[in-house]
Amino acid sequence: MIPWKYPLRTLAAWLLIVLGCRPADPTLVKIVSSLPRTGSAKQQSDTIVRGIRMAVEEAEGKVGPFRIEYLDLDDSTAAAGQWTSEAEAANARRALQDPDVVAYIGTFNSGAAKVSMPILNLGDLLMVSPANTAVGLTKPGLGAPGEPGVYRPTGRLNYVRVVPADDLQGPLSADWAKQRGVKRVSILDDNEVYGKGLADLFDERCREIGIEVLGHDSIDAKAQEFKSLMASVKAANPDLVYFGGTTQSKGGQLAKDMVSAGITALFMVPDGCREQVFIESAGAANLEGRCFVTFGGLPPEKLTGKGSEFVERYRKKYGELPEAYAVYGYEAACVALRAIREAGTKDRRAITDKALAIRDFDGALGRWGFDANGDTTMRTLTVSGVKNGEFVFEEVLDAGDEEAVAP
Repeated sequence: MIPWKYPLRTLAAWLLIVLGCRPADPTLVKIVSSLPRTGSAKQQSDTIVRGIRMAVEEAEGKVGPFRIEYLDLDDSTAAAGQWTSEAEAANARRALQDPDVVAYIGTFNSGAAKVSMPILNLGDLLMVSPANTAVGLTKPGLGAPGEPGVYRPTGRLNYVRVVPADDLQGPLSADWAKQRGVKRVSILDDNEVYGKGLADLFDERCREIGIEVLGHDSIDAKAQEFKSLMASVKAANPDLVYFGGTTQSKGGQLAKDMVSAGITALFMVPDGCREQVFIESAGAANLEGRCFVTFGGLPPEKLTGKGSEFVERYRKKYGELPEAYAVYGYEAACVALRAIREAGTKDRRAITDKALAIRDFDGALGRWGFDANGDTTMRTLTVSGVKNGEFVFEEVLDAGDEEAVAP
């Protein structure tokens, strides 16, 4: 493991020694991804990896003067059934120690990003996330004390993300609830980086716009059921129950227990639940007409231009429509490939700087760029409902507009 107890100068010296032990191949660049390839998030990570592979295949395995090798790494374990700090740290160290690795696509979970970001930062290795949304990873003053500086031990940036952060999703979700006539909410979260951070932002915005917050509780995601909690929620009589969390942290079970408890309120969940596995785990009948899911960007069926072309290629190749995050995996890989091509070198800092300088990316997600924090300039949030066992697009919420835009 990296000896974190030592000062940065010692860490840098350690890094140089490690990197000096393995000669680089001047004709090869490696792109790695670190995603939960085991357990309940596998379906979502499968579709992200497919998107990455499609980008590499479209480049015909070459970028500039280099041939490309893609490595699909797992940051989860069978025993845990989800990502672990140990697995994510091991992936980051493996990438850092291989001089041919010039880009790291990940992570899926914001908590995992907190583990690998400072490790990769030591080597200026470009990190492109297709899915992280926690605000503290990039935005000064919006996260925990010390964020995001704690993830940048060199003082330099090397992390970007192609998905909008939760300072968009949390508040706009509350605004949507207000527009739907919601007056009283009960808020739950999974007490993890992504889920709790998002629920806190939703909570704050509700109070600002006059929605009464009846309670805000963190669940134990290892629990098998939440019947006693739902009895308390029912007694409070909310118009809407909001859950900050994922399918993997029991979003589906909460929906089941809500129905069992006789709660008739709407149920709202974030993008961490926008996958078919969530519907399957909850039971489609328990979500029908009452569950709404937010997502940072457009769902696959609403993409246009290069986005719709990607969806069609994906459908032809895999025989099904992609899950929501497939296009983000594809876009993340395209960002890495563009940065490598424009740098024309394997120098990690040069590649990272080219990615950070992107302001006019014309991709599958539309035309966008990165801001000074490495965040995407995309500002669109979508809301989908669940009908007949499938996600059905409802409306677009745009941060630039005060009102929702109907489809």
